[in-house]
Amino acid sequence: MIQGKTIAFLVAPEGVEQVELTEPWKAVQQAGGTPRLVSVEPGEIQAFNHLDKAGTFPVDAVAGEVSAAEFDGLVLPGGVANPDFLRMRPEAVRFVREFFDAGKPVAAICHAPWTLVEADVVRGRTLTSWPSLQTDLRNAGATWVDQEVTVCAAGPNTLVTSRKPDDLKAFCQAAVDAFGA
Repeated sequence: MIQGKTIAFLVAPEGVEQVELTEPWKAVQQAGGTPRLVSVEPGEIQAFNHLDKAGTFPVDAVAGEVSAAEFDGLVLPGGVANPDFLRMRPEAVRFVREFFDAGKPVAAICHAPWTLVEADVVRGRTLTSWPSLQTDLRNAGATWVDQEVTVCAAGPNTLVTSRKPDDLKAFCQAAVDAFGA
């Protein structure tokens, strides 16, 4: 249970894979936590089902105006465009790095580890991702494995990673466990 804990979900204004946002969001709620949508701009974000537009979701807070100190953990949903956009925004990269500096748990799925690479927080860690990121992760000093879910506590915090939407059940359980530890 993560009763009383607030979990940030960092997403770009467009390009997040909807199921990788909504399934972990529901898991956090069902475990008693409070999810909050953080983006780099106020308003709404546009989610996608692969390349097709899906739902829109209201932004609760803007990166650059909030800090990791206000949250108990972080979820980084995937989608190709989402992390690619976030890694180009200094305020988003800084927000991610703050969770590692503070020793707070982070969960990232699919392409989301691209943002972790930009934040320079994967060195010495073991993680998984969408397979096309494995070279980027290895070049950034990580050990990449092809597993449904990986939980790495080798650094200052717990890092939970998964490869794809098919891994969401295991990802959500491991993330909630990390947030509750």
